[in-house]
Amino acid sequence: MSVLDLVLLPDDYAVCRLDRGSAVPAIEPGRDGVVSVTRSADEISVICPADLAPPAAATNTPWRCLQVAGPVDFALTGILASLVNPLADARVNIFAFSTYETDYILVPTVRLAEALTALSGAGHRIAT
Repeated sequence: MSVLDLVLLPDDYAVCRLDRGSAVPAIEPGRDGVVSVTRSADEISVICPADLAPPAAATNTPWRCLQVAGPVDFALTGILASLVNPLADARVNIFAFSTYETDYILVPTVRLAEALTALSGAGHRIAT
């Protein structure tokens, strides 16, 4: 995989869980940022800036969010692997998710410096 350009988003993020059957929250950030809502048969997961976390959700925070500068071509392979492997080698846990145009990696805020070092060491460029 070639070098990727990553953007470190400015806010702390939350990973949230709502019970299945809950109403899908309508979260409209009033600023730049990404919000992802995924519904499965078992739960509703919400990834959002920490201050927008649904009050009724079980919430895991704080995380920092790295965005792959996109759009990313669907034909490309190994994008997530090129990010996840150096983070795994550095023993940094992650939460990954994707949109139509790009991929995102969340890393614990307390491990951000280690994550940035690992990703830079793998040749990726990071805009902060």
